[in-house]
This record gives sequence, structure tokens and C-alpha cells, in this order.
Amino acid sequence: MEADADPGMGGVEPDSDVEFLRCFGRQMKLLREAAGLTQAQLGSRVGYGEAQIAAVEQGRRIPKPELIESVDQVVDARGVLMAMKEGMAKARYPGFFRRYAELEAQAAELHAYDNHVVKGLLQTEEYARAVFTMWRPLLSEEVIEQRVAARLERQKLFSRRPAPLLSFVIEEQVLRRPVGDHQVLRGQLEQLMLYGHERNVEMQVMPTERLEHAGLGGAFTLIHLQDQRRIAYMEVQEASILYTVPKKVSPLEATYGVLRAQALTPRESLAFIEKLLGEL
Repeated sequence: MEADADPGMGGVEPDSDVEFLRCFGRQMKLLREAAGLTQAQLGSRVGYGEAQIAAVEQGRRIPKPELIESVDQVVDARGVLMAMKEGMAKARYPGFFRRYAELEAQAAELHAYDNHVVKGLLQTEEYARAVFTMWRPLLSEEVIEQRVAARLERQKLFSRRPAPLLSFVIEEQVLRRPVGDHQVLRGQLEQLMLYGHERNVEMQVMPTERLEHAGLGGAFTLIHLQDQRRIAYMEVQEASILYTVPKKVSPLEATYGVLRAQALTPRESLAFIEKLLGEL
């Protein structure tokens, strides 16, 4: 029998993940040196800069799957680095978020309501870095950069084919909060405008002055998978929960429908965001 929910585990970034990245970096360095290559030479052969190769070897940057595959071939690692690819993919995210990230990447549809910050899937690099820099308890510089890279990697969902259907309802106050600074906010609003003009994306703003509001219970995300499974996700203070049964998911789907009816239309919302940009 399927459980009602799959609860996530809270807590800060596990030390084991950081150590795994460092272990991978040390292994990659040994293999590079055994192949007689400098960091610059390896970077040139795999299409990355010397600084990026150095960051991976020092455990400060999570390598993308394609980089792992390329380096494995160039240094003749015979699959040693490839064997660590699955673990590296998991290390990109904090433990409480990993299952959701897997499901998000498979979404045929994704619908999200956010009332505090712009959803991670929509964030610019600068906005994401500002969010993680302000996190409490404080995150190390290594973890901040790892989480920013992972957040940007998730945005491949927008270019995936077949294109998923994506919709977002965002509180007006979120679009006015200068996370980082006003320049960071400007860049974020510009990115929302770009996404909002995509045919498979609908962006809606919930005005602060609305007298009726169905979303006072907090932010949540709905995912529809290709196999028709429907999932709801909620997160607060590094604790998360995934609902997988209709009796839990259906009420949130109904709530989201009401939220969309109460918010500005997609066309009105883009005009509203453009107006905010003019005020910055």
C-alpha cells in the first residue's frame, strides 16, 4: 500500500557530501597527473577553463555529468570517474531535497505557488547566491557554490523536449523584495519576463491587495509525471514532505486552481512585472 507521504530529512549539508566531492577531486587530480596533463591542458581538451578544473579538483565545484564523462575518457580512467557519477548527482542537492529534484526533472507538468522568495527553478545565479548567502545557519562558501550550481542545473527543465507545461503563481511582495540588492532584483525580474514569454510557461502575480486569497496555508508545488502520477511537495526550514496519494494531492490541486483564478492573468502579470522593472 502506498504511503500518504514521503517525509524529507532536515539538517544542514551533510559533511559526507562535502568529503565525497573532495575525494572525487583528489581522484581526478591523480588521474590527470598520471596522464601528464596540466589543469589548463585538461580543461582545453574537455571544453572547460583551467579555473573550473581546479575548482572541481579542490572539491569546490560539482562537475556536470558531461564533464565527468569527458575527463574519464581524456585521462583514460577506464570508468573510475564514471562510477562516481551517480553519487555526484545526488551530492548536488541537500538530503531533504534530493527526491523532489529527481521528480522535478521528470515532470510533464509543474505548477508552483510561492509566497516568500522566487522559486528556485526560476532564480538567476545572482539571486540564488544571495538566498544561500543569507541562509541560517550559515553555509560555507563551498556549499553555497555547490547549491547555486545545482539550482542552475535544474533549469534544463525549461529547454527539455518535449516541453513540460509550467505555471507559477507568485506573490507581489516576492517581486518587490530586493534579495541581494536592487540590481539583483532587476536581473531576476528580467528573467521572469523571459520565462513568462515562453509558450509552455504561464506566470501569474498575486496582488497584495486581493481580499480573497486561497494560499494562506503556505507555498507548495504540484508535479504531474508522464505515467499520470500526481505529486505535491512542500518545504520549510530544510524539512520537506512529498504527498503521493490523491486524498492529499487533490485538495492542493483544488487550492492551486483557486489561486490561479484569484491572481492576475498571465498577460496582466507580465505587464505588472514590466511596471515593477520601470520603478527600479
